[in-house]
Amino acid sequence: MSRPLSRRALLGGLAAFGLGQSALAQSTLAPLTSLRPTGRGTDLLKAYQPPLSELVAASGLPGKVSVQVADVNTGLVLESHNPLRALPPASVAKALTACYALDVLGPGYHFETRLLASGPVENGRLDGDLILAGGGDPTLDTDALADMAKRLREEAGITEVMGRFLIWDGALPLVREIDPEQPVQVGYNPGISGLNLNFNRVHFEWKRAGEGYSVTMDARSESLRPDVRTARMRIEPRRFPIYTYADAGTHDAWTVAQGALGKQGARWLPVRKPALYAAEVFQTLARSNGIVLKTGEKIDAIPEGTTPLVTHQSAPLRIILRDMLRYSTNITAECVGMTATNARAGSVTTLKGSAEAMNAWAVETLGMSAPALEDHSGLGDDSRLSARDMVKALIAARKAMGIKPLLRTHPLRTEEREIIKDHPMKVQAKTGTLNFVSGLGGFIDLPDGTELAFAFFSADLPSRDALSREERERPPGGKTYNTRARKLQQRMLARWGIVYNS
Repeated sequence: MSRPLSRRALLGGLAAFGLGQSALAQSTLAPLTSLRPTGRGTDLLKAYQPPLSELVAASGLPGKVSVQVADVNTGLVLESHNPLRALPPASVAKALTACYALDVLGPGYHFETRLLASGPVENGRLDGDLILAGGGDPTLDTDALADMAKRLREEAGITEVMGRFLIWDGALPLVREIDPEQPVQVGYNPGISGLNLNFNRVHFEWKRAGEGYSVTMDARSESLRPDVRTARMRIEPRRFPIYTYADAGTHDAWTVAQGALGKQGARWLPVRKPALYAAEVFQTLARSNGIVLKTGEKIDAIPEGTTPLVTHQSAPLRIILRDMLRYSTNITAECVGMTATNARAGSVTTLKGSAEAMNAWAVETLGMSAPALEDHSGLGDDSRLSARDMVKALIAARKAMGIKPLLRTHPLRTEEREIIKDHPMKVQAKTGTLNFVSGLGGFIDLPDGTELAFAFFSADLPSRDALSREERERPPGGKTYNTRARKLQQRMLARWGIVYNS
């Protein structure tokens, strides 16, 4: 049931955004085309709302802005600001990826990770090879692998493996990193393959010990912390660079500057060899169940005639996508996007090729004009979307794919960034943030029952392009830019809640 928006509620919401009665009294906007007296209360508030162009100008936000808002029911565009300007969408792109996966794979799709046998099992002995076969699951974690190792003994009855321990990750192509222009150490830019673990991150922890440090690298989960050797850290007596990475063949070789460590700390680092990482962890977990395995070896194809022993299923795709949109996990977006391309086109060999396939799908299915994504997560610098295209896609996906319930509720906030409790307007949206890039796209439910779709993209590309690779983790000026962008977004949401609520 829709609720009328009272004058008190409107004024309270406006005051929270610095647009209350004092702002109305000080307004310098030109008169309306008609000089007839306007109604008091809500009508007066509507009449004195500044246009989008003035909100953008007053924000002091450098760079470019693209905005559009439309009525979901009719598709009528209500207002816009540079709606055709294509800008980096950042993680707002994940909303499109979710639609792609829902349409192609279906909300009930499950990823599967399997243990297979290449020979017979007699009296607990596998007379052949054991194969760990990934299915592209981005959510597989150490606890799930531990359960598989336990079931291998208790359900499949395996106590000894006579052959090799083989790994297959060919369900998806191997991608060493999503965006090669990111700093090497950021955990949100890992490698990807058909066999992934713990979002392809390894936990690095250090503590001062005497004149040096004790260091651990582990594949921790909620209940387990197995050490790993497929990612190794060496502390170097320097101050810069803070981290270096090298491909050492059998493992990821990291170094860290001692001068940056302090007494103790921890962080997640990206894994570039995800299949070997998962295999080592499973080998450790199998050993804890009394099953000794040889070092894992990668294979290009699963041998014919294998027998399934244990299968782990992920949560349904709808739940995976909901969590992806909530926590903005890049690896999830890339895995579900490439899996959808595999299902739709037959095969995918590169991340960019899969993104291009999704762009073509978006034109065909959602009616977009010129989507230009280079990945499925929005992490890449060269991805571009316009506000008009995003709004068109949101309206189409709202009606055909049920994307709206998967989006996170976006709270309305004051100028001081405090959440406004019990606000009569509800916003469900996906945020997007990169250095000097900010995005927001989703849906607005107004108290009178009107439903709007909107998209906001902003970017200061010269400032972004001027950053060195190392500066991109904590760039000077980046926090100020994003604070201004978010305030502008909130002011626009407040404006739409007043102007388009009857």
